[in-house]
Formats: sequence, C-alpha cells, structure tokens
Amino acid sequence: MFEPNMFETHHHLLDMPHKSDDDDDDELGKLRDDDFETKSGTETMEAPSGDDQDPNQRAKKKRYHRHTQRQIQEMEAFFKECPHPDDKQRKELSRELGLEPLQVKFWFQNKRTQMKAQHERHENSILKSENEKLRAENNRYKEALSNATCPNCGGPAALGEMSFDEQHLRIENARLREEIDRISGIAAKYVGKPSTSYSHLSSHVPSRSLDLGVGNFGAQSGFVGEMYGGNDLFRSITGPTDADKPMIVELAVAAMEELVRMAQAGEPLWVSSDNSTEILNEEEYLRTFPRGIGPKPLGLKTEASRESVVVIMNHISLVEILMDVNRWSSVFCGIVSRAMTLEVLSTGVAGNYNGALQVMTAEFQVPSPLVPTRENYFVRYCKQHADGTWAVVDVSLDNLRLSPISRSRRRPSGCLIQELPNGYAKVVWVEHVEVDDRAVHNIYRPLVNSGIAFGAKRWVATLDRKCERLASSMANNIPAGDLCVITSAEGRKSMLKLAERMAVSFCTGVGASTAHAWTTLSAAGSDDVRVMTRKSMDDPGRPPGIVLSAATSFWIPVPPKRVFDFLRDENSRSEWDILSNGGLVQEMAHIANGRDPGNCVSLLRVNSANSSQSNMLILQESCTDSTGSYVIYAPVDIVAMNVVLSGGDPDYVALLPSGFAILPDGPGLNGGGIAEVGSGGSLLTVAFQILVDSVPTAKLSLGSVATVNSLIKCTVERIRAAVMSDNA
Repeated sequence: MFEPNMFETHHHLLDMPHKSDDDDDDELGKLRDDDFETKSGTETMEAPSGDDQDPNQRAKKKRYHRHTQRQIQEMEAFFKECPHPDDKQRKELSRELGLEPLQVKFWFQNKRTQMKAQHERHENSILKSENEKLRAENNRYKEALSNATCPNCGGPAALGEMSFDEQHLRIENARLREEIDRISGIAAKYVGKPSTSYSHLSSHVPSRSLDLGVGNFGAQSGFVGEMYGGNDLFRSITGPTDADKPMIVELAVAAMEELVRMAQAGEPLWVSSDNSTEILNEEEYLRTFPRGIGPKPLGLKTEASRESVVVIMNHISLVEILMDVNRWSSVFCGIVSRAMTLEVLSTGVAGNYNGALQVMTAEFQVPSPLVPTRENYFVRYCKQHADGTWAVVDVSLDNLRLSPISRSRRRPSGCLIQELPNGYAKVVWVEHVEVDDRAVHNIYRPLVNSGIAFGAKRWVATLDRKCERLASSMANNIPAGDLCVITSAEGRKSMLKLAERMAVSFCTGVGASTAHAWTTLSAAGSDDVRVMTRKSMDDPGRPPGIVLSAATSFWIPVPPKRVFDFLRDENSRSEWDILSNGGLVQEMAHIANGRDPGNCVSLLRVNSANSSQSNMLILQESCTDSTGSYVIYAPVDIVAMNVVLSGGDPDYVALLPSGFAILPDGPGLNGGGIAEVGSGGSLLTVAFQILVDSVPTAKLSLGSVATVNSLIKCTVERIRAAVMSDNA
C-alpha cells in the first residue's frame, strides 16, 4: 500500500480568485464565545426613587440574578425542541421555572445569538481552510507553468478530486434518489396519480454555449453522466403506441429473416474487394430483398459491411450483453455514445431472451468532435434458431416518428452467434445503414468512407478486445508483476472495474454527441480546440463543480501503432505531459488485458522533480485493436485507491478522465510513402476534462479557458515534435 504522505489531494483549480489575507477574518468571525455566553442570570436595574434620587447620580450598575442549574437545563432542553418560543410558551415556562417572562425571552435571544455566532465562526473557519488550500494549489500550478518549455503554454491542469468520505455520501445520495423515484413510480400505478419525480431537486439543463458577452463565461449547467444533456431529439423520442406495435412485430420478423440471409450469403450479394473486405452489391440486394424498410431517401448513401470473429465468451453471455442496454453501451462505449430502451414489448420465453423485443434509441459515434453522431430509433429482436444459433437484429422505426426525416437509418443489422467448444463463440456481424455523412470533417472522410469508422469490422474488433478484457478480469491467478501493490484477486477486479468506468466516462464525453455543445475557441488553423462547460453536482462518478472539457482532433503522418506506443509508455510521458513537470514516472501496478501487450491497466506514480511538491498517482488504461487505440488516464486519490487495491468498491472513487483516441486515417493501414490523409497516418484526438471550480454556482473565468486552450495546444505540439522526430 502507499503511505498517505505520498499523495496530496489535488483540486487543480485554475487561477481562481481568492480573498486577500485582510479579508480572511470576517467581522462575525471576530466575535468571542464569551460575548454571547449566557451568564446564568438576567440583568436588572436598581435606581433610587422619590426624594432619595440624586439627579446627578447615574443609575446603579446592572446586577445579575443568576439562574439555577435546573432552570438552565430546562431551558436548554426546551431550546433543542423549540428555539423560538411564543408568548404563551414563555409564560408557561416562566411559571414552571419561577422566572419572569422577560427573563425567559432574553435568555432565548442570547442563546440564539450565541448559536448563530458559533455556526458562522465554524463556516468561516472552513472557508479559510479552503482558501488556503486553493492558494497552495494555485502556487503549485504557477510553479509548474514557470518551468514549462513551451512559450505559448498557459499551464497544466488535471482532475479536481474530492475526499473519499464525501464521494461515499454522494454515491449514497444518488442511490437514494433512484429509490425514491422507483417507489414513487410504483405508488403512482396503484394510487392512480401521476408519479412525483424528485429529480427536480437536481435538475439539469444542458449548456448550449459559452457566454463571452459579459466578460466571463456563464456557468450554465449540463448534466454529466450516461444520459447527460436533455434538450435534444434523443430525449424527446417516446415509446410506440399500441397501434404501432403490430407493425413493429411484423417488421422485426422480416428483419430477422433478412439478417440471417445477409450473414450467410456469398456472391453475388457480397463481393470481395482488393483489401479482403466484403462489399455489398446494392443491385443484387434490391433484387433479393425487394420490400425491406422502403426506398433509400434522397441525400443518403449506403454503408454495408460484414465481418466474423471467434471470441472467448459463452454464446449465452453474449446474448445477455446485447439485450441489456447498459451493458451493451458499456462494452461498445467507443461506438455507442448514448443508448436507452424506450419499451420492452416482449421479454422472451423459457427464461431467456428467445423472442425478446425492445424498442430502443441509440447514438453512434467516432471518438472525435469532428464527426457527427448517428442517431437511430429502432427495434431490437432476439431469436434462437432451430440449429441452436442465436441472432440479434436491429431495424429502424423512422416511419413511426413524428418527423420522418433522418440523417441515418438502420436497415437490418446485427449478428449471428454460434456456440463453440470450451466457452468460445463465433460471431458474424452485419452493419447496413443509410446515412448523410456530408458534415464529416475532411480529415475523417477517408476513414468513414472505408467503412472502418462505423462498420462491422469496428464492432467485432471491439467485441473481441472486450471479451479478452472480461476474461482477464475474471481470472483468479495473479501474475507476479501484479503483486507490487495489488494484494488480492478482489483488488485486481476492483482496479479493472474502476478503469472500465474511467474509459466509459472518457468515450461518452469526447465525441460530437447531440448532448454536447462544443464551442470552437480558435477559428483559424487546422487544430481548432473545442470546449464546453458542464456542471457536475449529482453524478457520483465525478467531482462536484464546474467542469471544462476541451478536445481537438488532427492528422499526423505517423502510423497509429507508433503514436499509441509513445503515448502509453510511462518513460516518454514527461515529453508531453506538462503536469509531470520533468518528474520520473514509475509503474506501480500492471494488469494485462489480452494478447496484445498494449492492452493493459496501469497505476503510475509521478515522482515530482521538485522536492517541495507531493507525488501523484495516475490510473491509466491503454487498449488497441485493428480499428483504433485509446490511452485514457485520470489522477486518483490515494485514500480511495488504497481501498480499491484492497478489493473495495471502486464506485466511490471520483474520476475526471483525460486521454487520447488514435484512429487510422483510412483503409491503407500499411501505406507506403506518407504524404497525405489516407496514406497510413493517424487521426489523433486529444481531450482534457478539468475541474475549474469546485463550487457549481461559480462563473467560469476567461483565464481558466485560456489556460486550457494553451494546455491542449502545447500538448499537441509536444506530441507532434516527439513522434515525428522519432519517425523520421
């Protein structure tokens, strides 16, 4: 385990305004306890009367009639129940205690003032402590900025973290809210009243722009999580009507028949190309399936592909993943940015998914803000055939939507799953879509046109890699290399689970989802930086506050494997990671995730070159396949990480991941002379998520945005310089 002094909890707030030292002590904070301390008595005035009174003599000094211990105890007990007694209560209390009503009134006034002062002093103490912590963090970043070699760099920034106890409470609050919503929904069914959702307690409005008009950025909120964003068509789609359901069933049955034939057919329906990929013969397709879902709308083009793979997973487990929307979107998080089941028309028979029918909506992405997502409203149908083969098919239901106009629709697409010995399965995947891709950025067009971006090859490559990862997480034997800090198989599984959540969070936040509102900072140049703000309040997996996301995508004439190996190597991290500030990066734990050595989860320790700075821990996952690679990382809290390494629940660790998505620039993965897009280079997306303020209601400063903009541009230049010099 790590010693606590190895890690300092990092808030990583960028250039936050702070109170000056002169303002630290608020006037209320200067009050002393004894200023409001009850003196166990009540003041009375004694003045001479009649002829004895001297006009030049002042009234005698106040004298205290001390309360008895019993009187104080009775009033203390009453104060706990009712700090603001009315006249009737004061009179009754005065009779019981042998006091005047005015004495009782003054005692309660003094007690309330005392409690208020104590509370305000406590709040001031907390604010002062936070102020000092933020000032120390700012000084740390200023020192890192002064040591940066890039003249245009604004400075480093990373995850703003939170205490382990606070994260635990936020997790429990989220679970309680879900339970309240669930119970209110059940109650509504029996009472006959509309269910009252408590989600308004943490309502979220998507951030649609960065407001520069008033000199700072408006801190508009944006829900962060699996379903963040709500002001888009994705959320407005409702389930089908009863009148639509017979049509949906008929369409699903026809789609299943088409999928099976598409998966099993050879020429002339599928024609092999020069690079061993299969191309759909559209004329033959129209002759074979004359009905389908209707003619192709104007402006849409056809993308069709087929791939097969043998995976290390039981065929039933594969079916269960595909039919569970949360598991499906998690396994394919690099492709599925958002997904939701609108209605389950059939759960299947015989205790499994045979005959299951679900109406769904999903958004498919490439990990870059430069490629528009593809949104589909469809039915998913699962069936077990007579030969034991399972099939899962999707087909669009665009004709049932209020607006039939769509930029993308799915013709029958899905997979056939055949059981193999020893827990393996063969999967044949078919992707067949009609799409308007005119908004795709030029540097990504060869990749999209090749079918790699959204095609069957990417689906099966992702599935194969994730199956290997799952098999690794279930392994009970721990290699010797993992025993550095991981003390048990449970700790190994917890660390893998945490890394998986980190990867999902990164992938769902880096693309061009309609839930996002990217704003371009630099209007000129090939590497425009896109930014957006989001408010993180009730998402248990993220630290609370204002989060700034920044991403840029660019082409680099270096093969993807070279870029991937450079970025995942801890020994080269100091060449691009400004936050490491020249410190030594050491791998403390390593968990292999498959056949390729690049598929692994690591725990890195950054030993600061400056002895006055604390060390830092970074959780990193790297993964690669033939269609793309990722290097995703996030600073982690030492206390929370020790719990995870001991086998504790990783859901209580707040993460704000950053990282890289590396895609080939087209089908020519082994192209010759690299001179242009599509000749064997890489499409690299760099993305940072940064906590710029731990107060959700704060305003985002221009300085913070400028710092992030400079940070990402500086990182890009460092990566370019390093990989291109080594590739020369």
